[in-house]
Amino acid sequence: MGTTLEANAQQGIKVAARAVDAVKVYGQGDAAVRALDGVTVEFPTGRFSAIMGPSGSGKSTLLHCMAGLDRLTEGKVFIGEVDLGSLDEKRLTMLRRDRVGFVFQAYNLVPTLTAAENVTLPLDIAGRKPDETWLAKVIDTVGLRDRLRHRPSELSGGQQQRVAAARALVSRPEIVFADEPTGNLDSRSGAELLSFMRGAVRDYGQTIVMVTHDAGAAGYADRVVFLNDGKVVDEMTEPTAELVLDRMKSLGGE
Repeated sequence: MGTTLEANAQQGIKVAARAVDAVKVYGQGDAAVRALDGVTVEFPTGRFSAIMGPSGSGKSTLLHCMAGLDRLTEGKVFIGEVDLGSLDEKRLTMLRRDRVGFVFQAYNLVPTLTAAENVTLPLDIAGRKPDETWLAKVIDTVGLRDRLRHRPSELSGGQQQRVAAARALVSRPEIVFADEPTGNLDSRSGAELLSFMRGAVRDYGQTIVMVTHDAGAAGYADRVVFLNDGKVVDEMTEPTAELVLDRMKSLGGE
């Protein structure tokens, strides 16, 4: 990975987020699990990056630590030039609110709010008004126009996931972290969502980092980073579903 980091520096590529010698250990003694084992990786601005690896490889742990949702045991993670380890909980919460978007596998929608209110919630909390043109495009692309007044309990799993994706993208944050964003969508809805995310990167310079186990989803990305046993073991630029699937098979993945 050092070659990629050096190349980014030489080419003057702006980095949205990076990890340096990241270690995450859960538990203690004989029960300790080293989920991340010295990961150093960068995610460039304006790119769609995917993180893949077999079950237990550390991909979701890396995403959570990069996003400031979990603390490292050792090493550092940065959003832009901000060292997340140097922030107290209040400042970390403000950074996540103002600069980061999230798409959670479990949706994390507020059950008492409508779909429309959930989508604009981060902006409302920050006291910012949405860009109405962009908001309309996001809502139409993820197919929510006729569900805006529904609460999460009145939506299917796939619809709730689309609300979560719209919520992450509507504020145009510096970086969006997505954990299995298509995991609860049918193939058509998943393809529409991935196409929208890809378009947000290509047309608007959005930065997206996505964890996925789906080679087809990874094929929408500009670059795939492969993890195994808590380490970065490979990366691929201009990936296709077939190439990603072959690489995953060699790692013992699906």
